[in-house]
Amino acid sequence: MKMNALDPDSMVINAHNLSKTYNSGKASKEVFALRSLNLQVPRNSIFGFIGPNGAGKTTTIKLLLGLIRPTGGSATVLGYDIVRESLDIRKRIGYLPQEPRFYEHMTARETLRFKARFFYSGSKECIEDRVSEMLELVGLAEKADRPIKGFSGGERQRLGIAQAQINHPDLLILDEPAAGLDPLGRRDVLEVMKRLRQHTTIFYSTHILDDVQQVSDAVAIMNRGELLVQAPLDQLLTGRTQNIYVLTLMGDARAAQARVEHQEWVLSVRVAAEVDQTRWEVKVIDDDIAGSRLLRLVLEDKDLRVVEFGTKKYELEDIFVDVIGKGKNV
Repeated sequence: MKMNALDPDSMVINAHNLSKTYNSGKASKEVFALRSLNLQVPRNSIFGFIGPNGAGKTTTIKLLLGLIRPTGGSATVLGYDIVRESLDIRKRIGYLPQEPRFYEHMTARETLRFKARFFYSGSKECIEDRVSEMLELVGLAEKADRPIKGFSGGERQRLGIAQAQINHPDLLILDEPAAGLDPLGRRDVLEVMKRLRQHTTIFYSTHILDDVQQVSDAVAIMNRGELLVQAPLDQLLTGRTQNIYVLTLMGDARAAQARVEHQEWVLSVRVAAEVDQTRWEVKVIDDDIAGSRLLRLVLEDKDLRVVEFGTKKYELEDIFVDVIGKGKNV
């Protein structure tokens, strides 16, 4: 059934077995650019779409925008079918390509004013208010009337985001928004993305894993046209195959260590001595038992102080390398 309006409980992007193949020209052999993608992007989230070059990220974006047609499967964006209703989709999204192009002689204000006229049929004051709002949002208000030819890479990217956001889109698609920028430029772009969270859903591709870890609610990892992982970021960084608890202790922890190591649900205790503190990494078999009993065992020593207790958090780079190395769905 066709869904003309976005259900608040539905996904902004919902792909089912979406595929794209190309003819290689060699004995009619088909090359899979995208293979059976099942992807769900929640509303009002910042969703990081990551993978190495050739992973299928750009192909996916082109399919969602209706720039190319799928070979198999289906997908909806904002409830509209990407093949039959691509025009309806484009009216309600904003898009920033990896290398946005501008008329160099124009100012930032003139650029946004030009773009806004495609979407607003109201008064000149209405357009000017929206342009000023966007310039303020992306931190370019003070440079609004300077020619773009003098802008830095980060300023150009922020102007591109403002241009993509000018029509109040329900979904913002960004292709490598911070690629090639220096640390300050990347920081500014990420800050803009955080501010936009309250206004729209952001789906963006990138290979900069640290950026993803800073701003994303959920991520998907692609490789060679296949989706390997899709999960909320916090869940992914907590660990998938090993349950490890981290404790930082003050005091003599030797007796507590002996008690913990003798538990049948404990695999190992890795100890690192620090100044005035001891750090444990406790690998367990049963997470439920560990969650209820581990801390109690340690606190049996009245003079032992627990500074930190919780499950181990992984860096996204660790997860990424592990998943890509295995080369299979997780």
